Amino acid sequence: MKADGKDDETALAMTIDSIGDIGQTIQDVANLTRSLERQLLINFHAGNFKDSDFAGISLHNGKFKACVLHDADFRNADLSGSSFVASAVHGAQFDGADLTDCTFYASDLKNASFRESEFVRTSIHVSTLQGAKFVNVHLNDVRLVRSDLREAVFENCVFNGVDLEYADLRGICFDEQTFVGVNFNKSSLKDASFRGATLRNVSFRLPLSVTNKSYRDFKTVNFDGATMDKLTYMALKGLRVVDLSNVRIV
Repeated sequence: MKADGKDDETALAMTIDSIGDIGQTIQDVANLTRSLERQLLINFHAGNFKDSDFAGISLHNGKFKACVLHDADFRNADLSGSSFVASAVHGAQFDGADLTDCTFYASDLKNASFRESEFVRTSIHVSTLQGAKFVNVHLNDVRLVRSDLREAVFENCVFNGVDLEYADLRGICFDEQTFVGVNFNKSSLKDASFRGATLRNVSFRLPLSVTNKSYRDFKTVNFDGATMDKLTYMALKGLRVVDLSNVRIV
């Protein structure tokens, strides 16, 4: 301060006045450090959290590994960036939860509920979702790879940029749902239904089969009353196995 031209008395007074600001800054840094330490400790491993109440919590980048989470309540929780690995999560409620950038790997999500959940860049690998319920959900840039979705329920859902690769979708009902930029790559779709669905830029790549089984299975897919863009329609027509006689082209 003296180098800036202040006299001794003014420089001393300004220095004393600044101590309060410095003290507050140090306190803020200390509080932030303690907050980060607490966050680092909130990693769950091999814990039994059956029927636990996680409703409304904010847990970014949490790690649930080899955990028991049967019927756990995650309603309206902010779980962005969290991971569930090799965990039993069946019957858990994720209604209204933020699952942005979440990862589910080798986990049991059977009969889980995802009503109005936030799915953005969510990744689900080699997991079971049998009987899971997706209601009023927009799935954006989601990956569903090598997972079992048989008997899963979809109501008023939009699939935008979703990759469904090597998924078990046998008997699945996608009636009235909307698909934009979706890839069904080598997934099992025997007896699946897309009645009244809307499909734009949707790709179907059948699993490899020496005996043409994949073509016979795909022949059972129902597109009755579906609405498609020309690219999706022509790609399906080229497979020469599904009935497209009652499809509307836009």
